[in-house]
Amino acid sequence: MNELLLDAFRHNSWATKELLATCRNLTPEQLHSEANGSFGDILDTLNHIIVSDARYQGHISGYYPEWLTTRKISNDLDELYARTEQNEQLWEKLLSQPIDPNRELILDNGTYRTYAGIVIAQALHHGTLHREQVCAILTHLGIKAPDLQAWTFADASGRGVMISSEK
Repeated sequence: MNELLLDAFRHNSWATKELLATCRNLTPEQLHSEANGSFGDILDTLNHIIVSDARYQGHISGYYPEWLTTRKISNDLDELYARTEQNEQLWEKLLSQPIDPNRELILDNGTYRTYAGIVIAQALHHGTLHREQVCAILTHLGIKAPDLQAWTFADASGRGVMISSEK
């Protein structure tokens, strides 16, 4: 069953890496741009996406990367890319094992009870939400935002291909 989630989490990591690649071309001023309705500036939002992704997998696996436990925020896009790759590997490892979607989890220092399946849903939703906020900021800056759709991921990863309509 977890194998079904692999494409979704691979897309999640791919989309974050694509966004980071686009942001490599930004000036420091642009990286600190924000828009109404967004989490914060581009750099803060990228950190938030990546930190939260690590935290969500940690809630289920019990393993949290060192950079997360020390709460190290980074202004280095190469480091954020490496963290995204580490998150991708952690999700792959986690999804290689059975996960009970109804396993109860206690989060937020014991103040919130939920289930593993909900954390999985939140992880995917959260990344998409905030990547779109960064894309909106990029568009506002006059910069072409990357196409982060699952269809684009399918084409890029070989998991989708256009079939000729000619017979």
